[in-house]
Amino acid sequence: MTTLLRPGRVSPMRKVPAHIERPEYVGRKEPRRGGSDVQTPETIERMRVAGRLAAQALEEVGRHVAPGVTTDELDRIGHEFLCDHGAYPSTLGYRGYPKSLCTSINEVICHGIPDDTVLRDGDIVNVDITAYIGGVHGDTDATFLVGEVDEESRLLVERTREATMRAIRAVAPGRRLNVVGRVISAYAKRFGYGVVRDFTGHGISTSFHSGLIVPHYDDPSLAVELVPGMTFTIEPMLTLGTVEYDLWPDGWTAVTRDGRRTAQFEHTIVVTDGGSEILTLP
Repeated sequence: MTTLLRPGRVSPMRKVPAHIERPEYVGRKEPRRGGSDVQTPETIERMRVAGRLAAQALEEVGRHVAPGVTTDELDRIGHEFLCDHGAYPSTLGYRGYPKSLCTSINEVICHGIPDDTVLRDGDIVNVDITAYIGGVHGDTDATFLVGEVDEESRLLVERTREATMRAIRAVAPGRRLNVVGRVISAYAKRFGYGVVRDFTGHGISTSFHSGLIVPHYDDPSLAVELVPGMTFTIEPMLTLGTVEYDLWPDGWTAVTRDGRRTAQFEHTIVVTDGGSEILTLP
């Protein structure tokens, strides 16, 4: 089965008001790597603000997901919401990415670029949006149903959300980071879903991607211990078929090689003394 989607026309980059603080990578080819994996209480408090705003922006964009709407229109809504609240859309200009959020339809695993593609009844679309405010990032995404969606796709979306929440609940100090992937893999296996390996969760705070990698598959060699104050994303991508993918010429859009559908959810979390806290709730 070959991919049904084709790249559309991408509109010009949207402007961000001059008074809004830019991340360090804007206007540069590469971001600076690094940033601590463990944050101070003050940094975590700022991340709560960024995370809440990202979650509110995601809700606002989600309200407009419907047949007949273009993904570029969703980008406009998310962009304006963040800017109106004093935040910079983290993806805009990150390694040259041209838009303020990602829209990944049906067989697109991740990093779909908003364009003039029109959402159709029965599609599923992931919206991935990140807010930069107060010198920190809050990163979240969700997969939305477009109109009347078939049962197989609806269950994939529901179960991907559940896999994400199960992994978050498994996070606790003293455990190893591979508990995230172990829980997701075990749950996905029950339904015969593929778990994408090449795109992972990541450390996040003052850096969009700190260097910490959070696999969604079970990696027994992953010896990183979870400690209070660690911040990272959990964002599994589950597929109905293969996890093999092809990259479009735009260098961003990853589509399943068999053209079958895929879903994703994401939260930014912090490890607490008793477990974890989701920072990306509205």
